[in-house]
Amino acid sequence: MMAWLWLLCALLPAFMLSATANTPPAFASNMSVVTLPEDLQLGAVAFWIVATDNDNDQLTYGISGPNSYFFSVTPDTGEVKLASLLDYELETLRHFTITISVNDHHNSPVQKETQVFVEDRNDNAPIFQNSGFSTNISETLPVGSVVFSVLAEDKDTGAAGVVKYFIEKVIPSTDDSKNLFRILDNGSIVLSDRLSYNNKSAFYQLELKACDSGGELNNNFIIQCSQPVFLSISVIDKPDLDPQFVREFYSASVAEDAALGTSVLKVEAVDGDKGINDKVTYSISNSTRPGWFSIGGEDGVITVGGPLDREQLLNENEEVQIQVTATEKNKNIYGQDAKTSMWVTIRVTDVNDHKPEFYNCSLPNCSFSPQEAQVNFIGFVDEHTSARIPIDNLTMVAYDPDQGDSGTFLLSLTGTDAEAFNVSPERAAEYVNVQVVVRNSEMVDYEKSTVMSVEVVATDSVSKNFSVATVTIYLRDINDHRPMFSQSLYELTVPEHSPTGFLVTSSIKATDQDKGEWGRITYSLLPGNGEDLFEVEPNSGNVTVKNGTLLDREKQAMYYLTLQATDGGNQSTTTTLQITLLDINDKTPVVQGSYNIFVPEEDGNVSVTIQAYDEDQPDTDNSRLLFSLLPGPYTHNFSIDPSTGLLRNLQPLDREAIDPALEGHIVLTVHVSDCGVPPLGTDVNVTITVEDINDNLPVFNQSSYEFFVKERDPGKLVGTVEAWDADQTEANNRISFRLSGIGVNNFMIQGNVLKQGLAKGDIWLLPDVSLDYEAQKFFNLTVSAENPGPQDLDSTADVTVFVLDVNDEPPTLDAASLKSISVAENGSQYGKVAQVIANDVDTDSLLQIELVDVICTKDNIDVGNVCRGWFSVDVNGSVYINQSEAIDYEACHLVMLVVRAYDCNTDSRFEAYSSNGSLSIVIEDKNDNAPYFLPDNQTFVIIPELVMPGQAVASVQARDEDSQQNGIIQFSITKADFVSKSGATSPVQVFRISPSVEGNLYTGSIVLVTNLDSTLQGTYQVTVQAQDKPVKDTALETQITLNLFTVDQSYRVRLQFSTNREDVGANVEEIKAALMQATRTTVYVVTIQNINSVARAQVQSYLDAYFVFPNGSALTLSELNMMIRKDQDSLRQLLQLGLVVVSSQESQEPDQSKLLTSVIIGLVVTLLLVLVILTTALLCVRKSYHRKLRAMKAGKEARKTPIETMTTTTAIPGTNMYNAERANPMLDLPTKDLGLECLSSSDLDNVSLNSLDKNAVDLDTDSKEIKKPLPHNSPDLDPEPLSTVLSGKRVGTNGQQQRDLTFTNPALDTTDL
Repeated sequence: MMAWLWLLCALLPAFMLSATANTPPAFASNMSVVTLPEDLQLGAVAFWIVATDNDNDQLTYGISGPNSYFFSVTPDTGEVKLASLLDYELETLRHFTITISVNDHHNSPVQKETQVFVEDRNDNAPIFQNSGFSTNISETLPVGSVVFSVLAEDKDTGAAGVVKYFIEKVIPSTDDSKNLFRILDNGSIVLSDRLSYNNKSAFYQLELKACDSGGELNNNFIIQCSQPVFLSISVIDKPDLDPQFVREFYSASVAEDAALGTSVLKVEAVDGDKGINDKVTYSISNSTRPGWFSIGGEDGVITVGGPLDREQLLNENEEVQIQVTATEKNKNIYGQDAKTSMWVTIRVTDVNDHKPEFYNCSLPNCSFSPQEAQVNFIGFVDEHTSARIPIDNLTMVAYDPDQGDSGTFLLSLTGTDAEAFNVSPERAAEYVNVQVVVRNSEMVDYEKSTVMSVEVVATDSVSKNFSVATVTIYLRDINDHRPMFSQSLYELTVPEHSPTGFLVTSSIKATDQDKGEWGRITYSLLPGNGEDLFEVEPNSGNVTVKNGTLLDREKQAMYYLTLQATDGGNQSTTTTLQITLLDINDKTPVVQGSYNIFVPEEDGNVSVTIQAYDEDQPDTDNSRLLFSLLPGPYTHNFSIDPSTGLLRNLQPLDREAIDPALEGHIVLTVHVSDCGVPPLGTDVNVTITVEDINDNLPVFNQSSYEFFVKERDPGKLVGTVEAWDADQTEANNRISFRLSGIGVNNFMIQGNVLKQGLAKGDIWLLPDVSLDYEAQKFFNLTVSAENPGPQDLDSTADVTVFVLDVNDEPPTLDAASLKSISVAENGSQYGKVAQVIANDVDTDSLLQIELVDVICTKDNIDVGNVCRGWFSVDVNGSVYINQSEAIDYEACHLVMLVVRAYDCNTDSRFEAYSSNGSLSIVIEDKNDNAPYFLPDNQTFVIIPELVMPGQAVASVQARDEDSQQNGIIQFSITKADFVSKSGATSPVQVFRISPSVEGNLYTGSIVLVTNLDSTLQGTYQVTVQAQDKPVKDTALETQITLNLFTVDQSYRVRLQFSTNREDVGANVEEIKAALMQATRTTVYVVTIQNINSVARAQVQSYLDAYFVFPNGSALTLSELNMMIRKDQDSLRQLLQLGLVVVSSQESQEPDQSKLLTSVIIGLVVTLLLVLVILTTALLCVRKSYHRKLRAMKAGKEARKTPIETMTTTTAIPGTNMYNAERANPMLDLPTKDLGLECLSSSDLDNVSLNSLDKNAVDLDTDSKEIKKPLPHNSPDLDPEPLSTVLSGKRVGTNGQQQRDLTFTNPALDTTDL
């Protein structure tokens, strides 16, 4: 034993020498500059101080300098968090310097200056320079003028500092004001529409807002806007409007006897410019009765300005129209008078200022002008006229222009002859026709007086004013005797047909006893037989022939006339005249009947007797008749007997020899005369109609015809044929046409009569038939002209119809020329690639090829217009590459050119276009696209002790836009390095890549080849290459470098549980979920094992795990403890699952590499401990004795303390302390009362009382779970004295069951007492 001690003492200096050879740590190369955004949140990780120490010493990190207050650093990890907010807008703090330091506690701290650059963020909203704005503008401000300018500033830079202005709202919010203003980018507010103080608004308030152009803030793109400000705009009124009358219509009434100056009504006008309200003056600018009224220039009161007379306004509806003009005192903005006019209506009412007067007129044609009034009138009446008969020729009207009762008047008669007459009516209003009627007919006697007189009086019924008119009446005498003849019958004779005016008699006279007018006799013939043949001279009574031509003895030989004599009084008497006619040879022979003879030509004969008579006196020469034929074109063919009048033909008749215009009619004139002196004769026509028979054939005007017609023209006229038939009747010369021959069903012939015996036949194409030149170029037809009849005769002619070619057929595309072709992408081909061919059967076709559409597809999906300009089609059908370099297989696989042919000469009636054809152009792929990796934000983390060979630790995905073989991707690892935390790089060969493909997505999995060293700290950098495999083109490639972060064993954390391995394994998913919730990391479980030794906290098993963030960093022990304690829900769940202690794996299982060093150091420490133990052994015996005495004192106190006074709060786990003052949880007494204050805070037992160890997990204060006591080997255990005492206190004084407050703590066991 002593030999070992001497060996250790000899080796101790060597160990101390090795400790002095420690090297200082070094900062990573990227610690010179740090760039931070100004929107970094307080407490957020700003950066990490990264340093490496070759001795693997525990490092402590720090920050110093004037600006170090911005940051707080975790000394153990180097994590730097933001402690004070950054502000880019403070120019002095956009860039500053801090000093970072690292200390390994063996060497002097290493320091380095780090430049901190603050990046601007959009954290400021624009701010208006002023918050209250107001301005005044004229209502005549031109549109487009600047109304006001505002300015807002934004402290941010770049787009976030570019300010834009907006008008959010215009008050008042009307349709007129909505677009009245607009704001420019420079903040100028511009007038967009005309203002109007009166019609729109006199005040506007604009709500303005300023916004920046947007920028990043808290990793989001946002736009900051200012608080709204308001611009008040007052519109200043200008004199641009005329005045306005306050009422739309003014009217009033005034009596016609109103005095001068009488006020009638007041008009009022105001300035149309409400903001100015200029003074208004008034004037009368026009009037229908000038001078009658006047107006006050200042007040607008209309007064009576002259005498009024309603009766002058009867034709004007008793109204006076006055035009009133209102004029503003000052001129308007245009330098003109501002004025307006309005017509005012004034009605003049009536007063009784007129008396009725008389007028010589007839209603309704009376004008009633004052100067036309009369007082003298005349009339006529027959003597002894019956009562109530008015006198003649009296035109008297009484008129009073007043209205109502004032216009009512009474009529009466006065004067010497008033008893003989009456006036009618006796009462009237306004106007009336006045009649004087006979009252006493006996007093109206011509023999007594030839003239009579009366006075008509018209009296106003109200004012009693009257007028008098004198009527002079002239009497007319009457007739009381009639004329007389000397005899009642007079016999007279006259030769027939005496000339007009021939005097028959002049000796017949009548006499009348009356004298004068009444004795004057006139003669007349009364209506009757012969009234139209004779007449009488009215004054002399001579009878003469009135119409000698009508004196015909043969009609009437004797006439009786009545002759009347009438005097001046229209009294008459009559006598009879008997007049006999004497005979003369005045009658021409009369032929009886008419003579129309019908005979057939050739075989027909004429035999007819002319019947005639003479009305002259029978059996005299005046009545004996003779017959003869007058000369004519066909008289030589006939003869007539002079005495009997028998007419015969001399030779056969031929219808065709007769002039056709006569239509077969021969007219012979037979003259019949008498033997009187002079002889009289008459002519009679004998019409002989020679009836036609069908004895002639139709004849064509040509033996053959040629016609031309265009194809595809249905219903057109082809041509016309003509035929003639010599027969002269329609029945025999009617011609019908008929067509025959091959193809005749395409035609029809329509006959038309041109004239008698001449017809034409129009040959037409059928309406539904169109000829086709390409099918048949001509037709040979036969046309027949037929003459209907029993003979059924006809004649024929040849008709040739030539079909003229019309460009009517649409062109067609040659299918062979539309065969699919292939064109390589990316400028591989140029020029012509295809020829589209079109055909047309028409003779004059002129064909062009047109491009109708371009269809671009990729994998049979339409991709729009991407390929539209790649190819062009010439009018001759040549297909050219138009944009060779633009042809891209990856954009479009198949180009479909939709083409059609167009015939420029096609008739406008027909389709000129062919059907659409498609020329498929297959785009051939070229290897013109390199593979590319798909972006992936995934972070790859490797925990060396968890991954096994053959396991995938990372992956990449790549695509190639090329197709088929050109799009196949092959992965390879071109480089793999391990970069340690110190920055040292070393190549490794521990990975391979395994490819897989799904569709066109290629995946390369990075697979581990060998086990990794779990002690290495750093990053594996793996460069992966993706290369395509073209058939003939050059292979293309791309590379990507992956960072595989390693998590070494220093981040391995051990969680100790009070349950066994099997229970922890069953609950491992719940445990991981709770840990992930608390830490927001991925939990990698390494192992779950039972603990063989029994600790004071009853730990039965442990779970080793890593806690890794997505960025590859991992949690340390202290960080894990802090996060678990912050998340109470997760902590409570973990405690329920049995979590007791969180510790580092190194505290339980030292690394094998440090084992030897630990053994040596342990031996040295052991030597020191032996000496210490020997020293403390004596002290412990003494302290044990004092502890037992104090435990007994505690038992006494526990028996005396009531249970109700005890605090029910759970004790601090693992201790016998209730609070920081170390009160005993059982007695609720401080430790000084127990006499334990002598214990030093450095005593091991005191530490044991306060905590299980430094990494024990706090129990939830609300947990009701009671820890199980540790098992003892002895089956029969002595009761713990303090527990026994306290158990007797569980029932309160009130008898209720109290909460169990006992807590078995193996660390404080009084059994030793």
